[in-house]
Parts: sequence; structure tokens; C-alpha cells
Amino acid sequence: MLKVLLVDDEPFILQGLSALIDWKEYGFQIVGTAVNGLEALEFLKKEKADLILADIRMPGMSGLELLEKVRGSRVTDAYFAIISGYSDFEYARTALQHACVDYILKPVGKEELIGLLSRVEKMNREVTIKKQKESREEKAYFSNNLIAVIYGKYDSQNLDYVKKRMKLDGGIRYISIEPDGRNSAASYMTEAEKRRQQRMLYDICLDILEDDGYHCLFDVPGQGKNYDIGFIYCDQLARESKMEEQEYLDRFLEKIRRAMGIPVVMFAGNRVDDITGVGESFRTAMVAQSFRDFRLNKETAELWKQAGDGNKEKPWKQMMDELIDAIAHNDETRIIGCTVKVYDGINGGMDARFVKMIINYFLFCLVHLAAELDENINQEEIFRFISDNAFEEGTIKGSRSHFIQFAGEYARYLAQLRSRSARGVLAEIEREVRDNYSNNLTLKELSQKYFINSAYLGQIFRKQYGLSFKDYLNNYRMERASELLLHTDLRIYEIAERVGYHDLDYFINKFIAAKGCTPTKFRKQMRK
Repeated sequence: MLKVLLVDDEPFILQGLSALIDWKEYGFQIVGTAVNGLEALEFLKKEKADLILADIRMPGMSGLELLEKVRGSRVTDAYFAIISGYSDFEYARTALQHACVDYILKPVGKEELIGLLSRVEKMNREVTIKKQKESREEKAYFSNNLIAVIYGKYDSQNLDYVKKRMKLDGGIRYISIEPDGRNSAASYMTEAEKRRQQRMLYDICLDILEDDGYHCLFDVPGQGKNYDIGFIYCDQLARESKMEEQEYLDRFLEKIRRAMGIPVVMFAGNRVDDITGVGESFRTAMVAQSFRDFRLNKETAELWKQAGDGNKEKPWKQMMDELIDAIAHNDETRIIGCTVKVYDGINGGMDARFVKMIINYFLFCLVHLAAELDENINQEEIFRFISDNAFEEGTIKGSRSHFIQFAGEYARYLAQLRSRSARGVLAEIEREVRDNYSNNLTLKELSQKYFINSAYLGQIFRKQYGLSFKDYLNNYRMERASELLLHTDLRIYEIAERVGYHDLDYFINKFIAAKGCTPTKFRKQMRK
């Protein structure tokens, strides 16, 4: 409802205007009345109004004086209409000079009043749409600057822009928020449905955060097919809500869950002292997210590794060490024998806490094997590979044959780390991008096509180009889109589809992130 303030020194006029029409039917609500401009001004200092209807002649302060006052002091940007019993052109001209939307003669007719409300509603709708568009574009530009800070590829201009729009006094964490996908319904959702759910989650977070919406990110590129929302927590947010960090995050999560109507989870990164360290917090949040279905407890693994004689855990440690050694040497026969023993033992009614200890040790050793071969290896990608292929909710996923297959794949992956040359494969992938950039290219499909482990391919690709495959593909698409904008008259949505985007808003946001402006503005500026 748009809020209306009526101003007239004659009570029966105020009563008549209030009863003349059903204001709510036309989307308006009378929130106050005043007998002169001075009283109206005091009301506007405390309350909000979207439309002011004021008599032109009143004691103390006339309608015209009130109009000049609110426009000069900017106490409100409400629409203003003058009501008068004097059909004097000078009055009307003065009113219109101060952005008055209408000048109505008494007695006010029903149709005339409805016409005024219709015009105001239309003007307000147009202004709202314009503000929303500007807000989306500004938010996209801000997100681009914040992402640069997260990835450590920023300058003082990026940093200053971010600091001016966020509350950053105190400790900071990057937190990933996403629907909990560990249910049967999630497995049947399409890509489009998951994106819509992600958008819904983002909008709910913005509603909850209100003026602090700049702390929320819709999408951080380079994270594969994730459907999470980024949230930059800072102690200042909790402090202003008179809460400690844990209470603030718990309440925030509970509000999200209630609004979404489905389970939602948070993955919190390490606490850092300043926004410049948010990249480290982001990295550790992604590690936590990768282990959504299991937890790697290094301390527990180390304790078990040191198990002594007579400890009931030692036979199991020896069995796991044999399996790990078989994987390290890519010994297919030994891998099969060892995995059968481990699988049958774990699924034979073993205590759940002991199973968790075994899994932790196994994971710790697998990651350690890869790290020994390449100290610069991106461990998050290894965690994701293991998470997607081996485990589910703390237990080995799938059948015995699946576990054997996983162990064999990881052994071959290690062999690739040792000996495979990446140069030829990367050249082929460059060609694939040039020839098929408009198609739905994924690193997983390309890894299958060129017989290379997807986690390893992601590693060598980032090492070679300094960015993820997804970002590389997106940058290439943006360059092709730029060429089409300059050299064709195709519509924006046609260009979006030609370069591989079927969601126009998503394409525009990506273009703004890459070029710093909308496609339409880019075309105009470059052609000029």
C-alpha cells in the first residue's frame, strides 16, 4: 500500500476525502492528516508518506509553502498534489515548478481523485522498476569487486569499494549456505530447478539481512556445479543484534530454514581478522563443504596410526596400510584383495565410531599420498573427488564392486600425477572450447573423453591458466559475446544463446562481472 497524508484546515474536507473512495481498493492507505503545513512537516519528520494531498491556502503554512519546504529540505520524496478552490494559473505554475504531480480544484470529484491515484501508482511503479534495475546492476558490480578480494586478485580500488558497503569491524568468516542435498528429493531435481532454489535462497537471505544485503553473494565462480550462497559474516553484525557469533549464525540459519521450508546447512570457514584474509576463510569453507558427507579428523587418524601392540585397532591398521600400499603402487590384484577385506569388515556390524576412525585414517592417507607427489596440489579438489566417488554419510557408498572401482581409480589417478604430461590434453581442451563454447562443456565430460581423472585435470588446468576451467570457458564466451555486440545487430537474448547461456539474467550478470557494464551499455560505448 502507498501511504497518503491529507492536509487541509477544514475538518469536513478531510473527512470527505477519506470517505470519497475505498483507498485500499486502489492500493493506497491514509496514514495521517494535518490541519496545516507546519503540522504536516512534523508528521513527515517521523513517518513515511508516498503521496501528499494538501490544500493550497491554510493558516501557519500554506500548501505551496509546504511543497517548497519538503522539496528544498528533502524531508521526503513523496508525490505531491495541490487541492484548491482558486482556479488561478499562477498557483498551478508555482506548484508545477516544484514537481507537483497534479493541481485539483475543489470540490474534488471521485473520478478525478481515482485518476490522480492511477497516475501516482504508475509513476511509482516505473520508479521502483528503475531502482530495482539499478540495484541489480550495482549489486553485480559490487559482487565482482568482492569476488576479486576473495580470490586475492584485487587492488586498492576493489578493496575500498567493498569496505564502503559492508560492516567489517571485528572477526570475519566466509560461510557457504546451501540446501541440504542429502535427501531423495534433491537427487531428482533438474539443473534449472536447483538454480531456482538457489535464487530463492539468495532472495530469502537478502530479505533477512535487509540493509546488510551486501554481505551476501549469489554465486562465487569457479566452484563447479554448486548451488550455494556466500555470506560474509562479521562480528559487527552480531554485535549490532546484541548477540554472540554462534547465536547470530544459529538464528540466521533458523530463519532461512523456516522461509525455505526445507533443510539448509552452513559451512563456516576459518575466522580471519580482516576482509583481506577472507580468501583463506573461503578456501577452508570450501574444504568443509567438500566433506559434507564425512569428516577428516587428522588428530584421530594420527592417534590410530600410532596404535601399539595389543591394541584391538592394530589388525585393522595393518589391513588399511596394505590397501593404501596397494593403491600407492597401482597393484590391481592387491587392491581387489584388500578392498574386499576392508569392505566386508566395515559392513559386518562394526561399531559406528570405529568405522569413522577407519575412514578418517583412510582419507588422511589418500590425501597424503597425493600431497607427497605434488606439494602444490589443490587438496580441496581431492576431497571433492573422494566425496563424490567413495563415501556417503560416513560409510562406504555403494557395493563392494564400487569400492574396488574407486580404489582402482584413485591408484590410476596417482599414477597420472607421477607421469602423465598435461600439455597435449590442455591443447585439445583449448580446441574444444574454441569449437564448442556454445555447448554445455564440463570438465568432467572432457576428462572422460581424454581419459584423464577430472580432479587431476582441474589441477593442471588451474596451474596452466591461473583459473578454473569454468572461469576460462566463461571468459572465452564473454569475448565472443563482445564481438557479436560490436559486429552484429542481434538482440541481447540472441547473443546470450549463441554463446551458451539460456538464462538471460545470468548472462547479463556474468557480462557485468567480466566487463563492468551491461551488454547494452557496452555496445553503445564501444560503437560510439
